[in-house]
Amino acid sequence: MAKKNLYTKKLVTLGCAVAVSICSVTTQAADIVIGVPNWPSVRATAHVLKIALENNLGLEVELQNGTNPVIFEAMDSGSMHVHPEVWLPNQENLKKLYVDGKNTVKMNPNGVAGEQAMCVTKDTADRTGIVHLTDLTDSAIAEQFDTDGDGLGEIWIGATGWASTNIEKIRAKSYGYDNTMSLKEMDETLALAEVDSAVSKGQNIVFFCYTPHHMFAQYDLVVLKEPPHNKSDWLILQPSATPGWLERSTAGVAWDTAYLHINYAASLQQDHPEAANMLSKVKLDSDTVSSMTYALVVEKQDPAEFAAKWVEENSDAVDSWLQ
Repeated sequence: MAKKNLYTKKLVTLGCAVAVSICSVTTQAADIVIGVPNWPSVRATAHVLKIALENNLGLEVELQNGTNPVIFEAMDSGSMHVHPEVWLPNQENLKKLYVDGKNTVKMNPNGVAGEQAMCVTKDTADRTGIVHLTDLTDSAIAEQFDTDGDGLGEIWIGATGWASTNIEKIRAKSYGYDNTMSLKEMDETLALAEVDSAVSKGQNIVFFCYTPHHMFAQYDLVVLKEPPHNKSDWLILQPSATPGWLERSTAGVAWDTAYLHINYAASLQQDHPEAANMLSKVKLDSDTVSSMTYALVVEKQDPAEFAAKWVEENSDAVDSWLQ
């Protein structure tokens, strides 16, 4: 009986310890969780929003890595609260589901204009004579981008998980250079390291490029020419929803201008209305976001320290978000 009582006592003690631990985690949970996908500019914006929310509203804010679908699902459920940089039309399917359909996510209307294309370095353009994106369908041009000797050139089309990467597969198929070029998917950090290497070695390179981004300040780039965007020539089907999506999609024209929007959980309007109000009014521009990204990636500034300094030096702008 004594042994049983001792065993029972241990269970009760353990149960209390677990309960205390759970209570501790609950009480220490952040007020707001900001999702951070895997590209540079969103990391800069996320840190600025974190500091602005903490300094002005006294909230505890946490940053968590996540893909676009994961962050939207988490905003829908309430386990995350902010996506700092939703690209449209890239994430149009997520907007339709959560913003327009379920209405569990709200979108800040102040979009930052962005451009998406394919670029080469100026030295590459001078050496190869490439001008248009369709030039990559010429095997004589394409083989000048062949670094592994397999007879195909290589082109970085984006990171795995980016909506733009799937669209670049469609564009390669639509233009026809999927027959002459290997389409490389890799993390952007690795891709830009390859650009650095190509520049230093005087090698040719072609890759996905976009603004706002520090790459245009870091490298001398040439954007490959394309026919202007035409909605009737732009049919994008989602891989997860439609069998044969690649064959049935077409995008043989330039990207339309993109807009980057802060999105946030609708639940914040009730749980933290001041935060929801601020997030609905944040307004940035392409040059500002590019300079933020340059500071973090090229100058290697600490993200938290940079954000604190930026919020302090741009107090008028931040104050306008709080009105």
